[in-house]
Amino acid sequence: MKLAKTAVLLGLVLAAHAAGTAAAAAQATKKEAVALVEKGAAVLRTEGKARMIERINAKDPAFYLNDGALYLHMRDAKTAVMLAHPANPALIGKDLLDAPDTNGKYYRREIVELAATKGKGWVDYTYKNPASGKIEPKTTYILRVGDVTLEAGIYKN
Repeated sequence: MKLAKTAVLLGLVLAAHAAGTAAAAAQATKKEAVALVEKGAAVLRTEGKARMIERINAKDPAFYLNDGALYLHMRDAKTAVMLAHPANPALIGKDLLDAPDTNGKYYRREIVELAATKGKGWVDYTYKNPASGKIEPKTTYILRVGDVTLEAGIYKN
């Protein structure tokens, strides 16, 4: 009986470890976000804006990684209107420049400003994490390429 309880407990511990390892593997890093944006920029320069929009919206596996744990999206660099978004197509065509995050931060304005002044960098804000269903701190790397910004964000937990 004691051996059976130990086996069940060990099974639960191993299952919890496996779930934690899978979650950690799915958690994207800043380095991966930068690499994804730079990869997108190279493709954008060679294939053009229309083709890049198609690929992003089609969840091209080159730009939609680990079941959406990390993905590339594109917005107009001046207006912040979303041009391509694989995880939430309802955002495409939306002008959300004046929509704040849950803390009142107008982070999309910051994205436009960063694109105009430095051309690349990180923007911090809060956003609903689809994996947890909770509002969490997020940071997004942006890179201006012509008249668009390419972006990839990660949750900071």
